Amino acid sequence: MAKKSLSYQVHPIWKFLSDTYGMEESFKLFSPFAGANIIPKLIDNQTIDVEMPLVLANTNYVGTHFGGSLYSMCDPFYMFILMNNLGDSYMVWDKSAKIEFLKPGTGTVKVRFHIPLTEIEEIKSILTTEKKITRFYEAEVKNENGTLVAKVIKELYIRKM
Repeated sequence: MAKKSLSYQVHPIWKFLSDTYGMEESFKLFSPFAGANIIPKLIDNQTIDVEMPLVLANTNYVGTHFGGSLYSMCDPFYMFILMNNLGDSYMVWDKSAKIEFLKPGTGTVKVRFHIPLTEIEEIKSILTTEKKITRFYEAEVKNENGTLVAKVIKELYIRKM
């Protein structure tokens, strides 16, 4: 029996949303983000800022940010940045993630995701001789005072198709 390969492409609903509304608005319409009041803002092709005000929908049992919402606001963005910068001839998957909660999240929390062009070029260069690589990226979630609330480490699997 022949091995069936996994289809790898942007889901049609995301393609429709991004073509119709743009990616920033598409992320805002995404149910997990809308429900938790997660607000992404695309700064440029390599940078996305995300904020999440504390509202009832993302509040935990003791009145601070729900840990799942803190992680959710960090989940897709490094993968998204790499996919959009590397293009269709590369495959990017989340391989693992770790979140460390450092302080209770109150008020509006914010996080910036950025991958420099030099990193994107380095990935392309490595994949001219290697079949696949994994890369680690760290994001820091901070409160309104700039105090570190949580750290997220994402491991991404990348290969040329």
